[in-house]
Amino acid sequence: MAKDTKDLLKKVRKIEIKTRGLSNHLFSGEYHSAFKGRGMAFSEVREYQIGDEIRTIDWNVTARFNHPYVKVFEEERELTVMLLMDVSGSENFGTQSQQKQDVAAELCAVLAFSAIQNNDKVGVIFFSDKIEKFIPPKKGRSHILMIIRELIDFKPDNKGTNVGIALKYFTSVIKKRCTAFILSDFISPAFDDELKIANKKHDIIALRLYDKHEEVFPNLGLIPVRDEETGELMWVNTADEKVRQAFGVVARERNAKLADTFKRSGVDFTSIGTHESYVKPLMTLFKKREGRR
Repeated sequence: MAKDTKDLLKKVRKIEIKTRGLSNHLFSGEYHSAFKGRGMAFSEVREYQIGDEIRTIDWNVTARFNHPYVKVFEEERELTVMLLMDVSGSENFGTQSQQKQDVAAELCAVLAFSAIQNNDKVGVIFFSDKIEKFIPPKKGRSHILMIIRELIDFKPDNKGTNVGIALKYFTSVIKKRCTAFILSDFISPAFDDELKIANKKHDIIALRLYDKHEEVFPNLGLIPVRDEETGELMWVNTADEKVRQAFGVVARERNAKLADTFKRSGVDFTSIGTHESYVKPLMTLFKKREGRR
């Protein structure tokens, strides 16, 4: 076996052990409460028992047998979960302990394992400023491991980001209503219309990945900064406080605009930094959804 393949399998195994543990102990129940139980399928009728809700009484059957009967419903368990993953150049950015791409790979793995534990199908769309790859939804551990392998090893053709293109493709390719997570830094041309259309048909959750040095420049003197998406190199004087402040203002404006876009489209949204654990923001998001049920 080639060294590269060996290293890759080692990484896959490492991510599997960590994320499977998390989804077993932390997220499985939370995921179920947050995303399940939307549709209820009628299963059967049975005799009324003390404590049954009055609204579940089947009045037709009750009248026929002259004795109260209730309808029994079962949750329609199976969901399709789609992961829309930004693989553009800016995802390589990370000054803290990990890059955005590393965080994204782990997040996708946690969500995928939580999904298959709940008997759901999982599919992935890799996107830059074009659709890079589509993995159709399927069940099972070997499918998840293939997804993780792709997450770690994927090399995009293009470096730019266009969330609108990803959403448009997603809406056209997935016909049945599904739950979709978009993982990106969302530094992209406007995608409001595509988001509204996609969220009418599906249930979308946005996870913004960021590095705090994209929002607050530390004082490092004169530094070269390369735009990962265009490849352009610029020298920035970070010792100049005005430069640092201007940089912060632009970042705050961009984030406020983004939060507003998701709010207007009714999309659940959270931000996850490369400097922190994603467990808390994810749990908070799940709990918020659960609370709205």
